[in-house]
Amino acid sequence: MTIQEIQNEIIEEFSMFEDWEERYQYMIDLGKSLPLIQEQYKTEDNIIKGCQSKVWVHAEMQDDKVVFTADSDAIITKGIIAILIRVFSKQHPKDIIEADTDFIDEIGLKEHLSPTRANGLVSMIKQLKMYAIAYQTQLS
Repeated sequence: MTIQEIQNEIIEEFSMFEDWEERYQYMIDLGKSLPLIQEQYKTEDNIIKGCQSKVWVHAEMQDDKVVFTADSDAIITKGIIAILIRVFSKQHPKDIIEADTDFIDEIGLKEHLSPTRANGLVSMIKQLKMYAIAYQTQLS
């Protein structure tokens, strides 16, 4: 699936819920299905700066695609990074770099997060794209 197709799927899933309580619960459930980072990668270098909670992200290339794993010490944050990884993992670096993240506004996520969590969300996106840029440079 393309990044856009995955984003559309997420928008559709979130539209099924009546209120934000249900959406938060869904995000928590998504966090439970997150491809977890191996303990050896839970290092200071892999922590996303700008997040109120601890969020570790590891990226590696497999068959010219970036594969992300992550973890967080907070359940909502774990759900947020799970959504982002679902969108960006197993995609070509160039597609990650060029992808917009309008789906976040469409599902209403940013407006329902505290300012510090919203900043963390932006930091997570930035970090995933930085990994993609690094891998794209290696491919070029």
